[in-house]
Amino acid sequence: MNMVEKILARKSGQKSVAPGDVVVTDIDLMVMHDLSANFVMKVFDNEMEGASIADPAKLVFAFDHNFAPATREAAEALAAVRRFAARHGIRNLFDSGCGSIHHVIMEAGLVTPGMIVIGCDSHTPIYGALGAFATGVGNNSMAALGFAHGKGWFKVPETIQIHFHGTPMKGVGPRDISQFLVGHLGEDGAIYEALEYAGPYIQSLDVNDRSLFPLQAIDVGGKCGFVNPDEKTVRYVRELLGNSAAAARLELFQNDADARYAHIIDIDVSRIEPQVACPPTVGNVKPIDAAVGTPIDVAEAGGSTGGRLSDIRTLARCLTNRRVHPGVRLQVVAASRGIYLAALKEGLFEILHTAGANIFPPSAGSNQAFNMGALAEDEVMISTQARNFPGRNGHPKARHFLASALTVAASALTGRITDPRTLEDL
Repeated sequence: MNMVEKILARKSGQKSVAPGDVVVTDIDLMVMHDLSANFVMKVFDNEMEGASIADPAKLVFAFDHNFAPATREAAEALAAVRRFAARHGIRNLFDSGCGSIHHVIMEAGLVTPGMIVIGCDSHTPIYGALGAFATGVGNNSMAALGFAHGKGWFKVPETIQIHFHGTPMKGVGPRDISQFLVGHLGEDGAIYEALEYAGPYIQSLDVNDRSLFPLQAIDVGGKCGFVNPDEKTVRYVRELLGNSAAAARLELFQNDADARYAHIIDIDVSRIEPQVACPPTVGNVKPIDAAVGTPIDVAEAGGSTGGRLSDIRTLARCLTNRRVHPGVRLQVVAASRGIYLAALKEGLFEILHTAGANIFPPSAGSNQAFNMGALAEDEVMISTQARNFPGRNGHPKARHFLASALTVAASALTGRITDPRTLEDL
């Protein structure tokens, strides 16, 4: 069995499972941002009268879309979730300004190897980078099975292994390669399958960079994504947990040597150029030459696929002693309060502020433009965000390109989508 199969077997009380089996499992953690928490709360209150929450300690709410509610309706929605949490004894509530949900939860040490994590956010598979089985579920399933019983049901997925090898060329980072994979497989290329990200290239990455790959599993229709846990996984989790009892109980569910795959896909990363996902979908991924020269109005580093400390460091390195193009609004959004504090201590925000960037509170950034980042009809954005669907960030005719932090930085300097390999010192 592989990691996913072993976890599903253990949590369903079976010795083994195989692809196609249907299992009912215990759930270790249920995660929701402010929007999904509000929806699930309403299902629980309005359609499950008299029900109680099986284990409030397994629920986590993180307010990341509304970091400063701009309307009365938004403020009331957050207040309703706070009241719900207080009424049911849900203590893991990370309020506005905490950061982007999944980064917040990882930073808090709430996910460890071997767990089953469900969330009402499509990027919940990110926790596969920590050796967990993690996937998205619907609001009704979360309320009826998760809240009320602490359970979930799953069909055991077949697994595709993507084997990455080679050394990336200049200007190419993990975001380029994870984005390339989305375009390579297609948005329906792995429906209800588990994706294992493997090979020397993946092994060389730290956990934060590895997380970009399972985070984007949903973009090809995957049920989950994971990296076979190793010593880097253990070291990362133990640094978060310290000397706690949870750290002492860590257990890795690793692939058996004879684990079977539906397909094995080989990717030589040395052949991959900087990538950009062009409008109107995340799967419209092309080498950057296809978009070079497109004038931009907004550049952003932030969101579940951006705003990491490495992204902010990249921006600061590129903008030191430089200025953002006068026609560009550069938005910088740390993915968590821990990242924000680290960037402050390193002086990165001072460099970016001096260069003309706007620094926003830790949050989901312009994702769905709840508090920031809305675009007018003729405007163009390039960002490290995860989604570029029409209308998601304002006017449906606005255009949104997705790229790495390095490409975002290069484009912010020139005012046009720019191949970072063409600029000196980047």
